[in-house]
Amino acid sequence: MSWDTLMQYKWGIMTPEWIILGVGIALSLIDLFLPNDKSRRPLGWFAFVGVIVAIVSLVALLPVHTTTILNDSFRLDSFGKAFKLLLLFGAAFVLLLSIDYQPREGMKYYGEFYYLFLTALLGAMVMTSSGDLITLFVGLELLSISSYILAGLRKAHSLSNESALKYVINGGISTAITLFGMSYVFGLTGSTNLKKIGMQLSTLQDSGHQYILALAFLLLLVGLSFKLSSVPFHMWAPDVYQGAPTPVTAFLSVVSKTAGFVIILRLFITIFAAAPAQGKDPSSMLLSMQDYIAFLAGATMVIGNVIALKQRNIKRLFAYSSIAHAGYILVGFASMSWVMIDSIWFYLAAYLLMNLGAFAVLQIITDQSGSEDISQFAGLYRRHPLLAVLMGIFILSLAGIPGTAGFIGKVHIFLGAFATDPAHYVLASVMVAATVVSYVYYFGLFTQIFFRPAAVHEPIKLPIGAALVVLICAVGTLVFGVLPGMVYHFLDQFQHFDDFLH
Repeated sequence: MSWDTLMQYKWGIMTPEWIILGVGIALSLIDLFLPNDKSRRPLGWFAFVGVIVAIVSLVALLPVHTTTILNDSFRLDSFGKAFKLLLLFGAAFVLLLSIDYQPREGMKYYGEFYYLFLTALLGAMVMTSSGDLITLFVGLELLSISSYILAGLRKAHSLSNESALKYVINGGISTAITLFGMSYVFGLTGSTNLKKIGMQLSTLQDSGHQYILALAFLLLLVGLSFKLSSVPFHMWAPDVYQGAPTPVTAFLSVVSKTAGFVIILRLFITIFAAAPAQGKDPSSMLLSMQDYIAFLAGATMVIGNVIALKQRNIKRLFAYSSIAHAGYILVGFASMSWVMIDSIWFYLAAYLLMNLGAFAVLQIITDQSGSEDISQFAGLYRRHPLLAVLMGIFILSLAGIPGTAGFIGKVHIFLGAFATDPAHYVLASVMVAATVVSYVYYFGLFTQIFFRPAAVHEPIKLPIGAALVVLICAVGTLVFGVLPGMVYHFLDQFQHFDDFLH
């Protein structure tokens, strides 16, 4: 490819990615030459500013119509823009948490955290705009490999080492299964371009080929379910969440999970919605596989919430809570309603706000107490009333109580299930039952905060970064819950979330 050909591409549509890449490279060089006795925390503020600049550049690209470069390998479409906003805002909040993170044994590798974190973010952003199997896989691995290292950054902490090992093993298995499924798709079509694959599969008639494609669907679903930590591929999540540094846990629970749903939506809707189902059923293969996704969603909601009931470690409790929320979002995917992508985006945005806010409070308490036991939240209202009230807002939202973002997100997913196949009434009922079960452990934590005597009485110090996250997320949680129409008015400018199909 000549230099003139390269210059013909509209590289400006990749401006947010170039900014994150440039900041990541700059941070790695600064960390390399910075004396060992110098604090690495200023690097966190540098990374934070870089993410904010990337957000501004992405907002400037919102009016741009769907544009593709590199033979449709990279697409700037409404889908990519909307989900990149979630990824970048989530990354900004995690960076604010990381600046103040100070575990008892110390954190020697602050510098590595920031540029590895940006590398993982870059991988997630590439996935949102990928129009090709190869770029999707490269983005997925860039996210995954960086996350493996981030999970084990607390080298002096045995649980961190254990979490990194388990994450690598499970991640390697999921990558192999995902790549195996992709190989079948490539073998059937001879192309890695998602649009071309969809066009070729739309004319697939041979029953043998349809069986192979159904196998590819199941392999991809299993492989990517590891990334979502959905049941029964969830066993790595509690150990990794517990052992990883708290900012990394927050990143995995929100930003990485969002990226997982992004790749599922891009792959499955583009490829399998176009392919005909087996037999005489005129529906697409994606619709014919709804039952499998629905079973996965139901099992994830029930098992995640039931096992969370017995957790005493707060990070493990939030790990199972995260598993359950992945199940709620899968309900939206299983229903295949006409508002599916909108409702999933809204739920992920609400989850970002309420979960990162809760993790900010969690980090403040656990860093100062040195313990992750749920009893450390006892009497928080007496020690710091404002922090307790804000944590109460996050808990109510996670539980799905009216007036919060979590409630509106659940309602949209719930109504989407009722708007399609009557069989999804059962799935919607399971969702309601699982939500009721979640009240037990959410309100158990609520009781600890407001109605139990304080275990210690020393005042709580609020670091500036974590305090900003708590405040912004609390306001966002209430705004999304009280004024959801304003959020959907914002979404209207994206016009068509499914423009990646055209």
